[in-house]
Amino acid sequence: MTFAAQILTLYPEMFPGQLGQSLAGKALERGDWSCETIQMRDFATDRHRSVDDTPAGGGAGMVLKADILAQAVDCAAERQPGAPILAMTPRGKPITQERIREIASGPGVTLLCGRFEGFDERLFEARPQIEQVSLADIVLSGGETAAIAILDACIRLLPGVMGAASSGTEESFEDGLLEYPQYTRPQEWEGRTIPEVLRSGDHAKVDAWRKLQSETDTRLRRPDLWERYNSVRDQSASGARRKEKGPDQ
Repeated sequence: MTFAAQILTLYPEMFPGQLGQSLAGKALERGDWSCETIQMRDFATDRHRSVDDTPAGGGAGMVLKADILAQAVDCAAERQPGAPILAMTPRGKPITQERIREIASGPGVTLLCGRFEGFDERLFEARPQIEQVSLADIVLSGGETAAIAILDACIRLLPGVMGAASSGTEESFEDGLLEYPQYTRPQEWEGRTIPEVLRSGDHAKVDAWRKLQSETDTRLRRPDLWERYNSVRDQSASGARRKEKGPDQ
């Protein structure tokens, strides 16, 4: 089944961009996924094809108009009714690897790329199916860059896109932790050697070392992830204990 991506944008020439190269590009050529852009200006009715206007209440910049964008969103929804619709906005909820995996397992995705000062809020009130997402606590010049990043994250999880099946699971965030450090030849470089355990051939010791490194790095570098990881682990342990004891014990 082809994973179908639709992008609502003012700059359709930005797609597929770098996704036309490397593994994603080969997957696009094979038909593992498709990329279709929808020019939001096509839904404007004035001779200037305007999609934005000045902010209500005053202020700098321009705001994308709800009436124009709603028509574009409705068109995309009709073309691909089963796909989630994601709006790229710094006001959105940070997207997670878990959500990426959910999207990648479906028929495709529609991505709405913001520009200027953002969207007229009434768009989201009138179209509650739109999911507002962001990459991180940063502000980009437009949603296209974020859309490409989200598509990249989805495409690499499609069956057959990556070489090894484990490549998509042994990654940062897949189990709630940062990935363990990686090493390769030469064995020694500038006086630094590959850790002995990775050269031992003992897979059990390697797995234990990698797990410890993942936990240590997550605790030191991303305390937010570490807290969430421990919370989930504690809940799982509590649930297992309740199951062993039975509901009435």
